[in-house]
Amino acid sequence: MILIATSDKGGTGRSVTGCNIALRCALQGSNVCYVDFDFGSPTAGAIFHVESAARGILGGQGMHSFLAGEAAAPVELDLWRHMDRAGLRPRPPGAGRLVLFPGDEGGGEFPVDEDMTDRCVRLLRRLAEEFDLVIVDLSAGRSYALQLVLEATVRPALRPVLARWLVFHRWTRQHIIAAAGLAYGDHGIVDTGAAKGHDRDHLRDSIRFVRTAVPDLDSEQFAGLVPTQAAWLQETDADLQRLAARRRIGRSVLLGSIPLDPVLQWREQLILESDVWTLRIANPQTGAALDELAKDVMDDDPWEGL
Repeated sequence: MILIATSDKGGTGRSVTGCNIALRCALQGSNVCYVDFDFGSPTAGAIFHVESAARGILGGQGMHSFLAGEAAAPVELDLWRHMDRAGLRPRPPGAGRLVLFPGDEGGGEFPVDEDMTDRCVRLLRRLAEEFDLVIVDLSAGRSYALQLVLEATVRPALRPVLARWLVFHRWTRQHIIAAAGLAYGDHGIVDTGAAKGHDRDHLRDSIRFVRTAVPDLDSEQFAGLVPTQAAWLQETDADLQRLAARRRIGRSVLLGSIPLDPVLQWREQLILESDVWTLRIANPQTGAALDELAKDVMDDDPWEGL
């Protein structure tokens, strides 16, 4: 399966949540690869604790160089060997493969051409045959990366491969409106995909949403609020629920919700069991939400057509 991760705005937690999904799916036994298509800001290496690829890699063998035809093959990093963090090396017993295809340091967006699309098709087809889950992390907004993946996934070579979309957004009014626009609006995923030959209804049914930085109003974090603040937060949350439903990104198409967590806000790192239960720097609700999201990504039931 190819899972395409995107967002309309930066700062949604798309990459950090995507990397955590990849880790947890691998820990649950799946073979996973993470492909960094955020050409202008390839930071997956930093989230995966790979210092040598924190801002992409040097040497002209990242995803940008490969797709531009400047490298015969992209670099593949076995993360169980390259992650610079205790507890992640070597591969834990029972875990599947976990591989990163990093971007290029100093790369950028570029127009899509026929040769680039062909290279993208060949790469994704190979990875879909080799891995249980291929996560493609796009740059934010209506980018060239979005155009490229929509163009590639409609080609005959990739039509038999299951492709699904995750649209990430923070739990705010502006982000809800932006996420709905990216999915369903003019020049959004469905609109652009249909113009390229995708079936509009099938493409719409392949999109699910992930809310990030969602406050848990019953948690200890908000226990000290004065009554007027607590009432305002409850009212605001209810307003956001109604807005999400009107914009067609409500509960029926919600795949997961990640709580507001200081570790994710300030560090943007992988959340390990030791962070939750030993160091106690991450909230148990965050670990549970990431585990549930990783399971739902691989389960067909949450993706059934609406």
